[in-house]
Amino acid sequence: MQISEGLKSPIKPKDILGADIKISHLKRIDKVFNKGLHFYLDPKPIEIRKDASIFFRKSKFETDLNIGAKKIVNQFEDLKISVSAIAKLAELDLERSIPVYSIRQNPKDVANELRSLLYPIFENDLRNFLKALISTLADNNILVFEFVETHNKKEKANIDGLFLNPNVIVLKRQQKSFRREIFTLVHELGHFLLNREEIEKVDLYSWADKSLSSIERWCNDFAYYFLSGQFDNKIESISRADSSNDYQLALIEQVSKNTHLSKVALFTRLLMRQKISRKNYNLVKEDFEEQFRRKQEEENQVKELKKQEGIKQTGSTPKPINSPLLISTVQAAFYEGIINEYDFCRTLNIKPEKLDLYLQ
Repeated sequence: MQISEGLKSPIKPKDILGADIKISHLKRIDKVFNKGLHFYLDPKPIEIRKDASIFFRKSKFETDLNIGAKKIVNQFEDLKISVSAIAKLAELDLERSIPVYSIRQNPKDVANELRSLLYPIFENDLRNFLKALISTLADNNILVFEFVETHNKKEKANIDGLFLNPNVIVLKRQQKSFRREIFTLVHELGHFLLNREEIEKVDLYSWADKSLSSIERWCNDFAYYFLSGQFDNKIESISRADSSNDYQLALIEQVSKNTHLSKVALFTRLLMRQKISRKNYNLVKEDFEEQFRRKQEEENQVKELKKQEGIKQTGSTPKPINSPLLISTVQAAFYEGIINEYDFCRTLNIKPEKLDLYLQ
């Protein structure tokens, strides 16, 4: 049992299922669920309402969620409800402003229509582009949260993103692959457009598989067309990619730089369009994976060498990007006296000494 980890005498079912329970046991249970001790001491039965959790609204997900993923979902479901309540008290309108689309609509047509409204000015810097995209979504009442998992976290969530009704998207920070995070964000935007909630690991490699659900395929297609824009014409202009033309790598790299679609995503698109064979696709994919592995290995070797030489390592845990919509909501609530300084800082995950930066 997870709550017994590190104990000489494991906690038994009778220790937590009886009429009485030790506070120390409750604290260990709460390390799993992060609800606060007051949650377990409340004598009222738990209300199973569809508006309280996606787990009450859906019985099946695209990904088999581990405990880390479930904790993340619970955390942001609570945050969503909290922000919604704050907005209502501050008389702010956070209602969905973009209409619901249908899976019967062509994802390319929808992407071209939405690009004029939601696609930001292109930035070469991947993180800045991600921030700009989160900002344009905020302008249209779509609230995006990021969560960051440190390298030493024991229970890493096995998901990349989720969409929660009515207008919340949650992303896993992909510090080593912002292209992947950008694609995931737009994929989850597809779920928002269809108004189909989901919690998932977005797998580009399965994009070309026939077993992929129609909704997941629609969201992947939408994300591709939204990000590729006019550069889809260059992908369509390719008749074939094989060793005779160096697998069209020069063109693929050009499109990747100008769209922030990863080269893997673009080759997967070629596979779907039958412009590259499965054998050649696997060769290219394996080569990319080997390049990435070598790069990681080199970086680790440099870090280890610096450590042996006594050179102090710099760097800190990445901070989640805060949506301008979240910031403006808690600012309004603070000015109205609805929340205090502590709640303001906790909601934005900032230190108290940074408070003035958000209140100017």
